[in-house]
Amino acid sequence: MTNDNSQQQSASVVVISGGSRGLGLSLVNKFLAQNCQVATFSRSKTPEVKALENEHQDTDRFLWQQVDGASEDDLRGAIRTITKSWGRIDTLINNAGTGHDGLLALQRMQDVDQLLDVNLRSAILLTQLCSKSMIRNKSGSIVNISSVNSVRGHSGVAVYSATKAALDGLTRSLARELGPMNIRVNSVAPGYFESAMVGELSEDAKKRIQRRTPLGRLADPSEITEAVYFLASQQGSFITGQTLVVDGGLTC
Repeated sequence: MTNDNSQQQSASVVVISGGSRGLGLSLVNKFLAQNCQVATFSRSKTPEVKALENEHQDTDRFLWQQVDGASEDDLRGAIRTITKSWGRIDTLINNAGTGHDGLLALQRMQDVDQLLDVNLRSAILLTQLCSKSMIRNKSGSIVNISSVNSVRGHSGVAVYSATKAALDGLTRSLARELGPMNIRVNSVAPGYFESAMVGELSEDAKKRIQRRTPLGRLADPSEITEAVYFLASQQGSFITGQTLVVDGGLTC
């Protein structure tokens, strides 16, 4: 997204990985509300995605594809379909991710490989594919969804944390690499917010997190969404190479 007037936003093409539920779905709805053309993909179609398809079937503003985030062929095919349909990509939100808890010494390598493939390798590939369109247009914005675990260590999430820290490193280097083409690259590192991953925690664990958080609560996904939108929009037009931590003060 390069401009906030409605005429240009209607032509702005936004790609959001993992947009069928949770934060990804919140991001999809936010950018649709800003008159963008939004493409997303996930492994399965949720009722929320079906509702969006029905709502926008006559507007050509929403596109969902079934994609395995660990499959290079699937990802390449998805981006080909988007560029063929809409001609360009203006914004990429690397949101898709997965998590496996457990001590590294006991973790199965197939789980390690899945974390690396979905959280990091797919984000790198999507960035490579989408940035080509941005380079041609000499304009664009990329926002990587990192994690508070990229800046603060926690037991049991070593590999997950490594993938998210790698996204922050990718963000900083790509900001320098793509800046001369007027392409901004940033990341958002959410703290704990209402999500499927947090939903698996016990009530005692949630209360401990709330006690450690200066604002005393978990975030709502909309609060993370607004931070992502800020960085992707004209409001953040002179911000690049940064990681915005949105954690209620947990890491302060």
